[in-house]
Formats: sequence, C-alpha cells, structure tokens
Amino acid sequence: MGMFLNSKSPIINYRKMTENPYFVDKSDFIYELIRNSYANQYICITRPRRFGKTVMANMLATFFNKDTDSSDVFDSLKISQYDEYSKYLNKHEVIYIDFSEVPDGCSTYREYITRIATGLKSDLIQRYSELELDNNKAVWDVLSEILDKTNGQQFIFIMDEWDAVFHMSFITDKDKDEYLLFLKSLLKSKAYVELAYMTGILPIAKYSSGSELNMFAEFQMTTMELFSEYFGFTDDEVDSLYNRYLNLQKNPKITREGLREWYDGYRIISGKHLYNPRSVVFAFQYNQLSDYWTSSGPYDEIFYYIKNNIGDVRDDFALMVTGERIETRIQQYAAVSMELNTRSEIYSAMVVYGLLTYEDGAVFIPNKELMRKFEEVLLKKESFGYIHNLAKESMKMLNATLAGDTETMTEILEYAHDTEVPILSYNYETELAAIINLVYLSARDKYRIEREDKAGRGFVDFIFYPKKKNGDCIILELKIDKTPDEAIEQIKEKKYALKFKGKLGEEREYTGRVIAVGIGYSKETKEHQCKVKELIC
Repeated sequence: MGMFLNSKSPIINYRKMTENPYFVDKSDFIYELIRNSYANQYICITRPRRFGKTVMANMLATFFNKDTDSSDVFDSLKISQYDEYSKYLNKHEVIYIDFSEVPDGCSTYREYITRIATGLKSDLIQRYSELELDNNKAVWDVLSEILDKTNGQQFIFIMDEWDAVFHMSFITDKDKDEYLLFLKSLLKSKAYVELAYMTGILPIAKYSSGSELNMFAEFQMTTMELFSEYFGFTDDEVDSLYNRYLNLQKNPKITREGLREWYDGYRIISGKHLYNPRSVVFAFQYNQLSDYWTSSGPYDEIFYYIKNNIGDVRDDFALMVTGERIETRIQQYAAVSMELNTRSEIYSAMVVYGLLTYEDGAVFIPNKELMRKFEEVLLKKESFGYIHNLAKESMKMLNATLAGDTETMTEILEYAHDTEVPILSYNYETELAAIINLVYLSARDKYRIEREDKAGRGFVDFIFYPKKKNGDCIILELKIDKTPDEAIEQIKEKKYALKFKGKLGEEREYTGRVIAVGIGYSKETKEHQCKVKELIC
C-alpha cells in the first residue's frame, strides 16, 4: 500500500466510524453508485461541509481496495444483500486523493501538485516494479503504460474535497487553470479509469468553463434527487438513532423535538428533510443540544459580502432571522468566486455553503443551530444598522415583559415601527408578527418560541416554552385595530394556557408563572398598546 494507491488511511478511518455507537449504515450507496456508473463512470457529489462526504469516500475506498479484506465490516451492512457484493468487494486498485492535504511549508501550487503527482507515480512504480515503468513520464502516461502492459488494468479514483485548492491563499488564477488541466489530463477519456468519484462543496461546471471536466455528472443537493438521502440523516434515521441514544444514555437530556428544532430543515429536491449528521452525532455523544457548527474560510467571507451589500439584503436578512422565507432565484454556480454582487448571488452561495436552504422558490434559515449563527452576526455587527440596534433592544423586551413593564414594551415597539423598514408596514398581522419575532430575538436563549401553535381551543400567535422547568411561560396574542384587552380575553376564552398544564394526572412540565401578553396596533394612529397579565392555572 502507498500514499495514494490502496492507502490504509481511509480504511482505518472508516473502520473507526463503524465502531461509533451512532453509526448509520449508508452502504447501499455503493450499490447505487455501481449501478449508475455503467452509464457514466465520472460522478461528482457536491454538498456543504459536515454532510458526510469524507465518510462516504472512506467507505468506498474500504469497500473496493484489493489490498485489504473488509468483509468483516460489510458482511453485516446493507450492501451485503446485493448480488454485486461479492463481485466488487476488495477487487479493485483504488487511488485515493484528499485534495485538502497540503505539504508541510507549502507556499506554491507547484509544491502542492508535485506532492500528488510524484507520490502517486512512486506508488505505481513500486506496485508494478516488474513492468519497468519510466519514472520520467507524467503520471497519466505511467497509468496508460500499466493499462497496456497488464492487459487492461484499470483503477478506481476516489477524490475528496476536489475544490479545496481554490481556497488556498497561495493559489493564483493561473494556478487554478493548471489544476483543471491536471485533472483533465489525469482523468478525461482515459481507459484506465474504471470509476472517478469526486466530492466537494462547490460545483465543478463554473470552474471548468471549457471542456476540462465536462465528463462529470454532478449531483447537487438542490437540483438532483439521486444519491441525496445518503448525505445527511433522514427523519427515519434520526428516529432510530434517538432510540439508540435513549438506551445508551443513563440520563438523557435531549428530546426528539429538540433535535428537529436544532438540526433539521435542509431540503433536497424530492422534498425530504435532512439533518446535519455531524451535529446530530455530537449532540448524542455529549448529551446536549448545542451549536456544533464550525465557521471558517468561505463561511466568514459569505457574511462579509452580506455586510458589503447591505442595501440589497438587509431587509431580507431582518425577515429571515424572524423565521420568514425569502423568494429568490438560485444560481448554483454563484459561489464559485467570492465576487458576489447581487442579492441572488449572495443567497445562492449561502445555499451551496449550507447557511441557508432552498425550497419552492424561497430561501430560509434551516434550523436553530444556523439561526444562532445569524443572530450572532446580527447582534455583534454594527454595520447592520437599524437591525443591529433593534436586535439589541430585544434584550430589554423580554425583561420588560416578565416584569409587566408595558411602558418599556411600548417604547421598544414604537422604536421598531419608527425605523425605516419598508417590509414592516404593519398593514397586516403577518408583518406585525415579523417585528415581534425580532424584538424578542434574545428570548430564544431562554425559550423555544413557536408561532401559530395549537393550544387549548385554537392556535395562539406566539407561545414561549421556557427551557427551564421553573421558567415563566408566555402566551402572546396580536391584534390589528383591536385592544390588547381583547387579545388577553381571547387567550383566556380559548384556554391557551392548557398547553402548559400537561396531561391529566401527570406532573406539570412547567412550574413557573403563565403570563398572557396582548399587543394591539392601530393602523390609523400608528400606535401600539401592550398589556401583561398573569394567568391562574
């Protein structure tokens, strides 16, 4: 085994993954890949980070690698049920390249690519020493020579993070062109390529504006259904993992609904939901719902472009952090360069990077984990102007509500209304609801806030579930051209507070106060009125 040819590294990594108590068997992906490679042996999967691309690449290398016996791993997995299992298991020469790996002290593209080219050529010459291969030839010529001298020896190429080079600080535009030419020379129309499987974050089509990599079939999250369910956890898989978690944890603290709130929300073209697998597994292992998203590189740059295009996106941004969806057209290749100059380009890039999700012509923040990243930017970046200031006021709004300080509550709502916010004209209750979401932004640290939730004899506008059992519960009802007293009466009459009492005969889930909040707004006078009343339950 060598550095690239039949490498041990992916095998060690995948074996370790299968030993994780929260391992999910996605091995039937191997069958789907084999079956579809008959039509085209060049396949590229693009997904955001933390969606299992490397795990799947390691799985493929472990399955195909002829220098190992991995039957002990796969005999108990789904792939073993297919007729193709014994035909393909450990029968192939595998070239595995992780393009994110950089030589120590590397400062030029030439140093970077030389490590790959010379390392692979060295592996091949050592492996096929009896063929007396020419070390002075290019690596693709060496591979062709092996094909000719061995009566047709082919190779499976597994290439992870193919686009990593484009984010390296020392790479120039000329280097990018040379890199594309390297991949073309290595792979395109080569008889020695049995399968070329490539993964990355960004789509290849825009990089390869000519014909360099047009042999690849690209499978993106938002446009291609095939293979989608293998990258990310489905609802059924999370259900199964959750039952496993309940059996393994002595003191489980995570609820199934909590997992959905924190990590669900990504969409694939079929309409299915996907969870971020890394975050779900970490939550189970650490027995805590938290933010396991790691931000680096392109993610930070995306927020940079939001800031510098504030005129185009700031109102959309305000709505998205309140949970609303924004209609837009997605351009799959907008994220290729960081020259994002339009609203559509910015949101397209954010979908590609996994910061937003896309469904039915609209983008939105998929879950609480990502919402916290947006809130963090909103609360810390003064460049967001009135949105930043309004979000800061949200810290005062919750305290005023719990204290029954309706004067402060009214002042904050008046401030929100007096800012120049074209989207919040207050002509409809939905617009007023959006601003309520924003002025209670900080409350999400202490509450799970649901909108239009079923409670009592109807649906309440907003209901605040405290994260602590003894926390105060809040029921909030909005009224346009009606008084806050009418809103409070509706809360009472429809018995919304029953939501906090729990089932008959069971101990109450929440022991704190239940506070009714009525907010009225007059379209004629442009004034708000607030009322807070503690309910007896």
